[in-house]
Amino acid sequence: MTKPARLGHENLGLGVGLRSPHFEHILAHQPRVDWFEVISENFVDSQGRPRYVLQQLAERYAIVMHGVSLSIGSTDPLDFDYLGKLKRLAAEVKARWISDHLCWTGVLGRNTHDLLPVPFTEQTLRHVVERIRIVQDLLERPLVLENPSSYVTFAHSTMSEWEFIGRMAEDADCGLLLDVNNVYVSSFNHDMDPEEFIRALPHERIVQCHLAGHSNYVTHLIDSHDARVIDPVWELYRLAHQATGGVATLLEWDARIPPFPVVHAEVQKAKQFMGERLESTSAARGDLHAGEGAERQGIAGGRGTGEAASGEGASGEGGDGQGAAGARTGLGGASPPGSGSGHAVPHPLHHVLPEVA
Repeated sequence: MTKPARLGHENLGLGVGLRSPHFEHILAHQPRVDWFEVISENFVDSQGRPRYVLQQLAERYAIVMHGVSLSIGSTDPLDFDYLGKLKRLAAEVKARWISDHLCWTGVLGRNTHDLLPVPFTEQTLRHVVERIRIVQDLLERPLVLENPSSYVTFAHSTMSEWEFIGRMAEDADCGLLLDVNNVYVSSFNHDMDPEEFIRALPHERIVQCHLAGHSNYVTHLIDSHDARVIDPVWELYRLAHQATGGVATLLEWDARIPPFPVVHAEVQKAKQFMGERLESTSAARGDLHAGEGAERQGIAGGRGTGEAASGEGASGEGGDGQGAAGARTGLGGASPPGSGSGHAVPHPLHHVLPEVA
């Protein structure tokens, strides 16, 4: 059954993030993948082999561009040179859509190479919506924005993350990329209900879903993209599939990358969660929360995430960008389950740094 297009975008099926360790395998074997998503920054400034490989694949596969540098939540001016490069690359590879994240990545011209959270306030909402409209006018297409994983919240937020995202999508007339793993990670870190998060979104605006693995540090989870998808996240994906009627779905695997057939087989598991669940709704909810309980096993004391006392400046909403720096992240000193205290917790990057400078 053909699903209706969303903002003019069709359901592309099951895709895989294109990563350089897999170039040779993909070119040699032309695997039966529905589509590829590329990290935009890996290709916009490349005129060498990465760009050549992408051009070859674009002749055979549908391509989607996913960025990490738009910084839609910052008060730094939008980078029109970068946006122009995105537009040219999208035309070159016939990208089906262009996506990025609801976040800010730097201030005063400094790039943190991280996806930093925004406070969920009316002021931030107006600021982000205005910038989305400008970007969409320049790109001449709807922008698709993803919910990032987060590790701090802001004490002065006046609405939930899902309310902010829903209002943003409606006011800016943009699309949404629902990262199911990010919903799970953020919900664990901030004691939110992941089912409520997904149910409350404007499903007609969801163009795409992301799936990925994460790392469990007992007091908190980090969206590390270095492992298989866990069962509770798959159950959330089932809920997302039912709510949306089915949208393009992609697996991200950015660290400790296994051979391509392993990554491809992992995204194919999504087919098992596209039908109606045989068990009752209450049983499904029980399975999900049982999985959360397993994640939380061994927790003692605080969550390890914190609230920024003054975060308006963190998103650049008229501040000096110091709000996030003052937030209590609680990441220092924690160790993975079963590891010694000498193991440092990795920086909570959503994506690895671009492969191409």
